[in-house]
Amino acid sequence: MYREWHGPEQGPVVLLSSGLGGAAGYWAGQIPALVAAGYRVLAYDQRGTGRSREALPAGYSIAHMAMDVKQLLDAEGVSRCHFIGHALGGLVGLQLALEQPRAVASLVLINAWAAPNPHSARCFEARLALLDHVGAKAYVEAQPIFLYPASWAAAHAERVQAEVDHALAHFPGAETMHARINALRQFDVAAQLGRIEVPTLLSVAKDDALVPYTCSDRLRVGIAGAVQHTLAHGGHAHNVTEAELFNEVLLGFLGR
Repeated sequence: MYREWHGPEQGPVVLLSSGLGGAAGYWAGQIPALVAAGYRVLAYDQRGTGRSREALPAGYSIAHMAMDVKQLLDAEGVSRCHFIGHALGGLVGLQLALEQPRAVASLVLINAWAAPNPHSARCFEARLALLDHVGAKAYVEAQPIFLYPASWAAAHAERVQAEVDHALAHFPGAETMHARINALRQFDVAAQLGRIEVPTLLSVAKDDALVPYTCSDRLRVGIAGAVQHTLAHGGHAHNVTEAELFNEVLLGFLGR
């Protein structure tokens, strides 16, 4: 898989795992802050997305994605990392912490969840219906509706349009998107959360239109010692829309 390093050659490693889009570029708002704080940052394009266009295996699952991360860490000679995951990327972090606990120094989960919920399922059904019956352009054009608050998207219209254009130009194909969405919809580790013992930060926005903030509440209850930071505003991608505040909380957590 495509991967990129940022920051010093020595120091604690932070691995960044994106959401459904899967691309390393999602973390542009966090990488400079992490590097300035002395972290070695490893970002990657998930299998089947961006510059990692390998075919997905049959029965593709979050467990496959976690295995990809472990193989990536092994290939880069990294035995342990701070794992930061957004949405689907957070699910990968949960799976990795369950299967390879020694590889995870800490978890940061941004608008993640431990089990399916009917609201998110409805959102994904609507997105797949757009993809199947209207096409990739409609699917990609709808993406900002789920990622960003309406006020932020309107105020940053040129940026949002540039993201849409880039996503359409690099669209991985309907079959890949179906497999990735099916993987996250099948994910359920609610009964196993008590096994996760690494320090965990839950970062959540109450106005997330895709994932109910109560999903993070359930993670906090299930993971012993987990701490939660809640924003009233910021949307599903609040590490983008409220990057400065998110980075402050993130670095404070990692520093502890």
